[in-house]
Amino acid sequence: MVEIPEEAHANALRSVAQAAADRDAAQAELQRRTNALRDAAVAAARAGAARTRIKALAGVSSRTLYGWLTDAGIEVRPKRPKGGDT
Repeated sequence: MVEIPEEAHANALRSVAQAAADRDAAQAELQRRTNALRDAAVAAARAGAARTRIKALAGVSSRTLYGWLTDAGIEVRPKRPKGGDT
């Protein structure tokens, strides 16, 4: 049987819609897991764990970790200027 163009279009569009729905679900899951990681990192900092160790285990940048800590109301020392003072 020969597929008419409208059927081919409909099938292709259904594939696009499904791929978009799959992506949206994956992004929502990633956000949930990132929130859990943030909460665990903040809890570790509150417990007194070394921030360099938290950063290494979490696999995040200093900027990300210190942003999470600042948002949680945990004091973070100011960023040092590059090149030092002369």
